[in-house]
Amino acid sequence: MLKTQDIGYWYTNEQDYLYKNVDLTFDAGKMYAILGASGSGKTTFLSLIAGLDVPKEGSIYFNDKNVTSIGLRNYRKNDVSTIFQSYNLLPYMSALDNVLTAMSICQTQVNNRKEYALEHLNKVGIDESLATKPVTQLSGGQQQRVAIVRSLCCNHDLIVADEPTGNLDDQTSQDIVSLFQKVAHEQNKCIIIVTHEQDVAKKCDKVFELKNKTFELVK
Repeated sequence: MLKTQDIGYWYTNEQDYLYKNVDLTFDAGKMYAILGASGSGKTTFLSLIAGLDVPKEGSIYFNDKNVTSIGLRNYRKNDVSTIFQSYNLLPYMSALDNVLTAMSICQTQVNNRKEYALEHLNKVGIDESLATKPVTQLSGGQQQRVAIVRSLCCNHDLIVADEPTGNLDDQTSQDIVSLFQKVAHEQNKCIIIVTHEQDVAKKCDKVFELKNKTFELVK
């Protein structure tokens, strides 16, 4: 589904590159974790494969098409959902409207979008009374869950998540990881998670660790 070919990235000086010659393959129906120390470039890599930034060298392919030929805007709209560590919710909207707006932009094909969104919010503990509140009235953990549901409800084949369980308690974290597993395995989606939590990584089908400017398959 997703493949990187010889990609490299640096900020200003090529000699201080984050990584080079990265060749990784991510398949549908599997959940992946990317581990690494703070500042190693995990989030930057997630931005590259999500089409939010472009590598300094090399190419990224989605279903054998170069994402630049697909068009980064089209790629983000039609193929990939991103769960941001900072949530990136629209603060003047309710949780429900945040989800519905994303579904409208992505043209999610379901019979009843509102019913579909409420059902998925309820799965992560956001009932209708919470879903209709402005997101600014929700806790950080609740906003995190809204961001996760917003991503899942777009029904994209690729989902990338930056520390999606970082602000969740242990039980909710386990529930979210189980939901990701179910989505990947039963709906044949590809889910890629940047995390520092070993417990989350253990639940993934494959784990890469970014260490010494190299991605190493550790599971």
